[in-house]
Amino acid sequence: MRYLMTIVWAILIGSVLSYVLTSMAGDSFAITDTLVLSAIVAIAIFVLGDGVIKAKSE
Repeated sequence: MRYLMTIVWAILIGSVLSYVLTSMAGDSFAITDTLVLSAIVAIAIFVLGDGVIKAKSE
C-alpha cells in the first residue's frame, strides 16, 4: 500500500510542479514528461526509503 501511495503522490506533486514550471516558461504542458519525472522521483524514494535510510538505522 505504501508503494501505491508513493506513486500517487509522486504523480500528483510532479504534475503540479511540471505545470507551474512550464507555465512560467511559456511552454506547453506535456503529460509524458511529467510521468517520466514522476517515475524517476518514485524510484528514488523507493531506493532511499528501503535501502539507504534503513541501512543507516540498523
